[in-house]
Amino acid sequence: MKVLGIETSCDESGIAVYDSDHGLLADALYSQVELHQKYGGVVPELASRDHIRKTLPLIKKVLEKAGLELGDINGLAYTAGPGLAGALLVGASIGRSLGMALDIPTVGVHHMEGHLLAPLLEDNAPEFPFLALLVSGGHTQLVEVPVLGQYNLIGESLDDAAGEAFDKVAKMLGLNYPGGPLVAKLAEQGNPGRFKFPRPMTNRPGLDFSFSGLKTFTLNTVEDHKVDGVIDEQCKADIAWAFQEAVADTMVIKCRRAFQHSGMKRLVIAGGVSANIRLREKLAAMAKEEGGELYYPGLAYCTDNGAMIAYAGCMRLLAGQQDDLAILAKPRWNMETLPALTNS
Repeated sequence: MKVLGIETSCDESGIAVYDSDHGLLADALYSQVELHQKYGGVVPELASRDHIRKTLPLIKKVLEKAGLELGDINGLAYTAGPGLAGALLVGASIGRSLGMALDIPTVGVHHMEGHLLAPLLEDNAPEFPFLALLVSGGHTQLVEVPVLGQYNLIGESLDDAAGEAFDKVAKMLGLNYPGGPLVAKLAEQGNPGRFKFPRPMTNRPGLDFSFSGLKTFTLNTVEDHKVDGVIDEQCKADIAWAFQEAVADTMVIKCRRAFQHSGMKRLVIAGGVSANIRLREKLAAMAKEEGGELYYPGLAYCTDNGAMIAYAGCMRLLAGQQDDLAILAKPRWNMETLPALTNS
């Protein structure tokens, strides 16, 4: 089955074709970063308009790369949520319209399921069951995955997601949007040990996260080290290092608990923050200590992309799931409500 995937949940337009027999055939991504940088964050209306402009040309480009015509596509998957309502409606409307015009099945895909399954696109794909740490701008979740399509949430952020905290700290340090990669790059110049930041909610049982207090601690540190209203560059780098270490250590502690709680030995990390090299290093070391393994997608598939939607949609279409007549767009959507796949 050849499935066309459409991702338009936020500020990136992603298109891909996944073949159930031959894997990923082609994909392309258009990022709106430059469009939103001047505003310091995503402007939903501008994001929606840009998806309208870019999605159809990207579909044509990907089909050409794959050497396919629209008539060669057997199924269509689009991101149905969670995400920005207007942006979701662009992909959902295009996806459902193409599906009806071509008389092929379509399916609305959960955005975070797409992220969670992205490591399965790799040659060294994890087997089920496994634990998943989903870390992005909008989500920080620990999930037990017994089989494909069944997701048991065992821990989540009670306030800011990790990616959101990175972006807010970037603003404190005078860095541009999106801030996560810039904080990580700045941290490379930091002096280890100058600052000691707290590891929030690690001194109590449980698997939930909280980054709002760490964000406030970072802000106070920035303000305390300003001279005449300005903080020097080395101090910024030292703060970035301490913040990144605190976030990574917090996740390592929680994931170690999840290993011990679940008895599972495979850990998947996915979502935009999974591209953070320091986090990967620390989680890989922890997994090895626990007798387990760490899996993650290639860097191109950590952020929002069409390949993960095409793959997740293909799995659901093969299991017999497809849309009814409604155009599905759910800005808020609990992944635990998804049906397990009967072919898993």
